[in-house]
Amino acid sequence: MLRHLLKLIWKRKSRNMMLSLEILLAFLVVFAIAAFGLRYWQLYQMPTGHSWKNQWSVSIRVAGDIPNDAAIFDSLKRGLLDLPEVESVAFSSFGTYEMSRWTEEYTLPDGSNELTIDGMGVSDDYFKTMEVTPAAGRVFSTLDDGADAAPVVINQRLADKFFPGKNPIGQLFVLAPREQRVQQRYRVTGVVAQFRSHGEFMDPVYFMLPRYIPGVGKDAAYNIMLKLKPGTPRIFETRLNAKLKQIRNDWNFVITPQSEARKSMLNTQLVPLIILAVIAAFLLVMVAFGLFGVLWQNTTQRIPEIGLRRALGADAGSIYRQIISEQMLLSTSAIVIAMVLLVQLPLTDVFGESLNWTVFTQATLLSASVIYLLSLLCSLYPGWRAARLSPTQALHYE
Repeated sequence: MLRHLLKLIWKRKSRNMMLSLEILLAFLVVFAIAAFGLRYWQLYQMPTGHSWKNQWSVSIRVAGDIPNDAAIFDSLKRGLLDLPEVESVAFSSFGTYEMSRWTEEYTLPDGSNELTIDGMGVSDDYFKTMEVTPAAGRVFSTLDDGADAAPVVINQRLADKFFPGKNPIGQLFVLAPREQRVQQRYRVTGVVAQFRSHGEFMDPVYFMLPRYIPGVGKDAAYNIMLKLKPGTPRIFETRLNAKLKQIRNDWNFVITPQSEARKSMLNTQLVPLIILAVIAAFLLVMVAFGLFGVLWQNTTQRIPEIGLRRALGADAGSIYRQIISEQMLLSTSAIVIAMVLLVQLPLTDVFGESLNWTVFTQATLLSASVIYLLSLLCSLYPGWRAARLSPTQALHYE
């Protein structure tokens, strides 16, 4: 039966070639959307490394630069801790669930293994405030005052890359040497399993959290992170802003609960996927109409052939199965060709972790299922129409 169907398909190869090409393009479109969506789902399942339910972010907005004055930041911390709703206060270069990003190149002390690393300067209380728990070592504290190298907490991804097979705690790395730049040294005090500042849909990157000390260095922190008591209402924002203005009336403050910032970030990051999904749905509808029309035309042109088969004793069920089986074989050939092309992507690592083997396999299965379902639905009515023709009607068809 299979051999017979292949012969029939080959004899009409000029017609079937365009049909197969249409199915192939549809498969590629569905695969792209499926891979995109599955990667998002995969990222969403990964831990971000920080909490957001009881955390609020306060962004400092001023004209010009903020002076890195220890007295100013100390007054901010003391004043905020006076509020009964506030459990912990910390400072950072920027907040989580923001589009802000800071990257630099770093190497090992001998100048080898240069990497681009994301970073965020944070104060000692940041880990308690954001509920960040080290997987190895410890977070920095006053114990690191006067150390010969700046203390830093790194994520496991960076530890594995910089120090493979070694205990990263106590290891050194440096700011990559550049003209007119002091080579800063960093010593690892702790390792966190994961840290993704942009939230659930951020791709894992090499990340470091160097220590920020108010009053030390020229760069000040532009963000205050607060941990509030569970159940603190949104109306607390009014009292919080009044307290901040009482401390620094010449500064402006943008207060954002991390739950709101997270929701906004997720919605923003989902926009490309939604747009692509709408485009893909429109294309699939167009493909379905085209596929249905081609199958209808092919079936109409084959009515004499179908009539001859019926006259020779083939029943309606056999005709029905033949039409559907031919379409499934065409879909299979198009999918196989597409897979030969697509399998090169994870093999060559063109898209890196974005198209890992798990995503590739799941996207392939999902896309093939969609194409087979589409082909089946489009061939049901033409097959049924061909099967219900009587031998007399079919043989006299012109």
